Amino acid sequence: MTEPAEQPKQPLPLVLAGPMLRAITPRSLTFWLATSESVNIKLKLMPEGNTAIELDVATLAQHTQSLRCADKLYLQLIHIPLEAALPQGCWIGYDLQLAPDSTADWQGWLQWAPDLVYPGHNSPGFVIQPSLEKLLHGSCRKPHFNADDGLLAADSYLEQHAPEQWPALLLLSGDQIYADDVAAPMLRAIHQLISQLGFSDESLPCSAVGSSHALHSSSPYYYKRDTLLPKTDASQAVLTQVFKGVKKPVFTSDNARNHLISLAEMLGMYLLVWSPAAWPADATTLTQQQAAELTPEQRQSYNKHQPIIKQFAEGLSKVQRLLAHLPSAMIFDDHDVTDDWNLTAEWEQTAYNHDFSRRIIGNALIGYLLCQGWGNTPERFTPELLKQVEHAFADSGSDKHQQLITELLRFNQWHYQWPTEPPLLVLDTRTRRWRSEVDIGKPSGLLDWEAITELQQDLIGHDAVVLVAPAPVFGVKLIEGIQKFFTFIGRPLLVDAENWMAHRGTAYALMNLFRHPKTPKHFVILSGDVHYSFVYEVNLRGQQGGPDIWQITSSGLKNQFPGKLLDVLDRLNRWLYSPRSPLNWFTKRRSMKIVPHKPDNAKAGERLLNQSGIGLVELNKDGSPHKVVQLTVNDEQIAFNISEQDARWE
Repeated sequence: MTEPAEQPKQPLPLVLAGPMLRAITPRSLTFWLATSESVNIKLKLMPEGNTAIELDVATLAQHTQSLRCADKLYLQLIHIPLEAALPQGCWIGYDLQLAPDSTADWQGWLQWAPDLVYPGHNSPGFVIQPSLEKLLHGSCRKPHFNADDGLLAADSYLEQHAPEQWPALLLLSGDQIYADDVAAPMLRAIHQLISQLGFSDESLPCSAVGSSHALHSSSPYYYKRDTLLPKTDASQAVLTQVFKGVKKPVFTSDNARNHLISLAEMLGMYLLVWSPAAWPADATTLTQQQAAELTPEQRQSYNKHQPIIKQFAEGLSKVQRLLAHLPSAMIFDDHDVTDDWNLTAEWEQTAYNHDFSRRIIGNALIGYLLCQGWGNTPERFTPELLKQVEHAFADSGSDKHQQLITELLRFNQWHYQWPTEPPLLVLDTRTRRWRSEVDIGKPSGLLDWEAITELQQDLIGHDAVVLVAPAPVFGVKLIEGIQKFFTFIGRPLLVDAENWMAHRGTAYALMNLFRHPKTPKHFVILSGDVHYSFVYEVNLRGQQGGPDIWQITSSGLKNQFPGKLLDVLDRLNRWLYSPRSPLNWFTKRRSMKIVPHKPDNAKAGERLLNQSGIGLVELNKDGSPHKVVQLTVNDEQIAFNISEQDARWE
C-alpha cells in the first residue's frame, strides 16, 4: 500500500479522456475530449458506401470550443454543423487527428488509444439510427462498489452485435460520479493526477484547510473530510429536543469522509472514471507519511477498496471505447453534486447560505457543466459563459469564481430535448423544484409548476415520447410509504424521501399532464437512482385507450440495494398492496392501475431485480416497448416479461 518515496511521474499522454460522442444528428456532430496540451484538430468522416468527408484544421477551429482548465488540461467540445446530411442506419467511420499547437506531430487513435476500435473495424465509428428502436440506459456508477462496471456490459453488447443493430443512444440518468462518496484510494488517484495537471491554487472559504494545494497534498484529510465540511446550528428538534442547539452537518451523506471539495478534484474525478489514460502507474499508492496517519480501521478500509479501484481502472479502456462509438445523453442526480441535493427548502437555505458548502456545490456544478451538460446542448452555453469558466480556473477562489457559481445556481436550462423519433425529453429534477408551502423541512416536488407547464408544451403534437426522469415517477409503493412516514416525523433526509408523489402539488400537476387530451399516447419513462431495476405498466383509471405509460428503471451501473433488505421490502410490498388487500384500497395512488412485470429469473412473486448492469429497451414503431432487458455484469440478459397481466388498482 505504500512506497518508500515519491517516484518520478510519467509524462502525460496527449489525450487524457475521450473522444466521447455526444449529441448527434444527420446534420450535426458533437465530440468531447480532454487533452494535456492545446491542440489543432482535423477530422475525416467515412460513411460506408459514400464519399469520405474531410474537415481541415481551419474548419474545425471554427466549430471547436477549447477551455484551459489547468497548465496541462484542456477540454475540447467539437460541435460541427454539416452542409449535407449524413446517411442513417449505416456505419460511419471517423479519424480524429490531433497535433499539439507547438508541433506538427499529428496523432490518431493508434497513438493515443490503441484499444479504441472494435474487432473487424479499422477506425472508430458510429451509426445514426433513424429512430429510437433500441436504447441503453443506466445510472449510479460508484467506482468502489464491489461489482463489475455496467458500462462493460454495454461495451460487450456492442462488440457482439453488428453496428446496424446497435442502440441509438446511451442514456446516463444520474450519478455518473459520486462526489460525496469517494473511496480513499480513488481520492489518492485524483490527487496524483492533479499534481501533474497544474491547477491554480483555489482559496477555500471558512475551511480549516485554506487552499486546494494543501488539500491535495500536505493535508488531504483522507477519511476525515467530514470534519472539514460545514456545520450549522440545528434549527429544530425532531421528536425530542435531543438535537436542539447542537451543530448538525450541512451535507447529509453518510459517506462524506472523502467528499470532493475543490474544483480540481471534481475535474480529476471525471477524467478518472472515463479514461484509462489519466491513471498514473502508482495511482492508489500512499506515501509512508500518509499511510502512517491512517488508523487501523482506515488501513483496513483502504486495503479493501484498493483492489476494487484497481479492477475498475483496468476496465476503463472498454468504457472509453463504448463512449467513442455510442452517442450519450446525460443528466445529473444528487450524487453528481452531493447527497440530498435540494431535497428540501430548508436544505437549500442551509447549504447556500454557507460559503464553504456553496463553493463545494458550485464546483460540482462547474464540473457537471463541462463534462456532461456542455455536450447535451452546446448551443445553450455562450462564449461569454465559457470565458467565465476559464477565468474561474485561472484564478480559483476569486470573485470571478464566485460569480460563476452564482450564475450556475440560477441557471434553469439543464433540461433538454433531442429531435429523435420518438422525441427524447430529459428532465432536470434537481434545480427546478416545487418547494413546500407548508413546511420548509418537507420534501420539495421534483418539478415546479413552471417546469411542468413547459413540459406539457413540449409534449404537444407527439404521439409517443421517451422521458428521462432520474428518479422513478412511479416507484415501489411500500418504499414510498416508508418515506412518507419519515417525512411525517420530520426526518425526510434519513430515507432520501424524494419521490414524485411526496409533494401533493407536483403529484396532481403530473397526473393532470398525463390526462391532458393532447398528451402523447405512449410514454416510456426511463429512470435510475434507486439501485434496483423494475418495470411497471401504468394505466390511468377512467382513461379509455390511453395514455399508455411505462416506468422502466435500471439501476445501478455499479451499485446495488442491500440484498436481504430489498427481498423483505419486495415481499412486503406484494403482500400489503395486493389486489385483495384492504390497505391497497385505502391507499390507492390517484386512480392508477399498476402492472408490475416480473424479471425472468424472479423467485415466486419477486418484482425487483437487484443486479448491477445496464438496461436495454427495444421500442415498437408506435413508441411502446416490446422488450426490456437488464444486461448484467455477470454476462446475463435478464428480460422482464412485459406481456404478463398481473394488474392491481392502486
